[in-house]
Amino acid sequence: MMPTNEFWLHWLPDIHAKTDSTYFGQQGANILIYCFPILLIATLGCLYLHLDKYSSDDSENRWEVKLDSVALMLGLVGNICLSFLFFPVTRGSSILRLFGLTSESSIKYHIWLGHTILTLFTAHGLCYVIFWANTHQISEMLKWNKVGVSNVAGEVALLSGLAMWITSSSFVRRQLFELFFYTHHLYVVFVLFFVLHVGFSYSCIMLPGFYLFLIDRFLRFLQSQQSVRLISARVLPCQAMELNFSKDPRLTYNPSSIMFINVKSISKLQWHPFTVTSNCNTDSDQISIVIKSDGNWSQKLYEKLSSPTSMDRLEVSVEGPYSPTSTSTLRHDKLVLVSGGSGITPFISIIRQLIFDANANRKTPRILLVAAFKKSEDLTMLDLLLPFSGTSHDVCRLQFQIQAYVTRDTNPPTDSKKLRQSIMFKPSVSDRPVSAVLGSSSWLWLGAIISSSFVIFLVLLGLVSRYYIYPIDRNTYTIYSDAARSMIGIVVLCVSVVIVATLAFVGNRKQNTRDKRQIQSTDTASPMASPVPESWERELENVPHWSFKQVTTVHYGERPNLKSDDVCVYDAEILSECEESNVGVLVSGPKKMRQDVAAICSSSGSANTLHYESFSFNW
Repeated sequence: MMPTNEFWLHWLPDIHAKTDSTYFGQQGANILIYCFPILLIATLGCLYLHLDKYSSDDSENRWEVKLDSVALMLGLVGNICLSFLFFPVTRGSSILRLFGLTSESSIKYHIWLGHTILTLFTAHGLCYVIFWANTHQISEMLKWNKVGVSNVAGEVALLSGLAMWITSSSFVRRQLFELFFYTHHLYVVFVLFFVLHVGFSYSCIMLPGFYLFLIDRFLRFLQSQQSVRLISARVLPCQAMELNFSKDPRLTYNPSSIMFINVKSISKLQWHPFTVTSNCNTDSDQISIVIKSDGNWSQKLYEKLSSPTSMDRLEVSVEGPYSPTSTSTLRHDKLVLVSGGSGITPFISIIRQLIFDANANRKTPRILLVAAFKKSEDLTMLDLLLPFSGTSHDVCRLQFQIQAYVTRDTNPPTDSKKLRQSIMFKPSVSDRPVSAVLGSSSWLWLGAIISSSFVIFLVLLGLVSRYYIYPIDRNTYTIYSDAARSMIGIVVLCVSVVIVATLAFVGNRKQNTRDKRQIQSTDTASPMASPVPESWERELENVPHWSFKQVTTVHYGERPNLKSDDVCVYDAEILSECEESNVGVLVSGPKKMRQDVAAICSSSGSANTLHYESFSFNW
């Protein structure tokens, strides 16, 4: 602590003020700080070593005693790590937002904590098995004690944890994602038997994180039970799909937000996250996402939307949207956006926001978009830069340049037979617009849910303990089972959360009923299936949307040479005044692309004015 201001400005003056005496003066404080602690430890160490000579038990070897102690310590450290495990996966957490984090950006901490916890708990279990085997107490593995630690419950918790750990490996996640996804629901078994293993009282160490996760998970469950109003869809020749949903005008979100969706006709259990491409300023009553067909689930959705058979309605449920804490695009003088394939999607909402800012006479950065695609038909992804229904804002007010690269086609296609398909869906009485799960004052409601549910939990737990458990313990001389106490605590906890969260959700749902009726009346007044404008039916050209055609350059048979002096980050026009301006570089694409751009930014001679940020939106 000595090199810190805290020591010199606060600690040392306070110690001097309290220890200054006529006997020692200021040197007394130094003796107290520097000499006394070490000498005290040395003295206590001598006493401990003296007593340790006579503390060994003749019935057990010293290494077995140490093994027992090590096993206990491993379990205690694992419990401390477990207390942080659920914070990163609480998507609507106020604690994460206070620290400037989101669940998506902090999921790596959940992974690291998971590896650490399972390593510690596995070592904890193995140490005890070895200890019991060497002390002829192997039967301890089958004991479920009425009071104290239950070994069987701990073994069940460990086995469920190992199942999640094995299936969360990188290979399983990439090759067998559904196995990883469904096996991870064993966290319910893990938490339940962990509480039964250590008792509800000791499990309070991990209770805060799990309590907040439980509230968030139940609110997401309530939101996911209602179908949302799907207005329209665009199906592009590159097998990309844009879904446009009705939105509560009061719902706001930041650019590059994400939203989880579920299509019950494909799978009732699978939820997939996608980048929100709309902007709440330019699209006040709609919210859009883009899905690229790349996998079984997305391929089935593409087949449904591109089918020649007309589709009147598609039942979809959503969770979210979940926004990053802030966007920093306006603080740059120049902005370079580098994308690969579907990695362009997080930039769509950013560009729409900048279009809005430019039309609001705000200072906006000059933009260079470097987009790499595999095939010529993938160029149609650039059509998504503008909303489905067009925009009333003047796009030309934004200083914008697009450098598009087609890597596998050496020449522009001579004919384009695939047309863009536009689908208008009919409204349903049961559908609702996408809205915040707790309304426009969601943080106030969430705070009320957390505080009031915990008060109800304490009241119910106190009443049960006083009028049910206490009489059995004190009046009948029968010790009440710790497992039963733990189950009562878990049930009371869940009941408190369910009651308060449901009341809050229903209350906000009633407030939104009037808005829903207004939307339905508007939909009823309009035609059920409006004809698609002729401009939507036109054959797609080899260059992007007409609004960006004059600022777009397409390179065929080339890759963006990220290490070149005239491409991408080192573009002469964009970075010619790098020493005098503030340049931001945003990257969203394959890992190799992100690494190349990061290396260029870190080695740039203008590193003090060059700001790099990587997006992991490759859902």
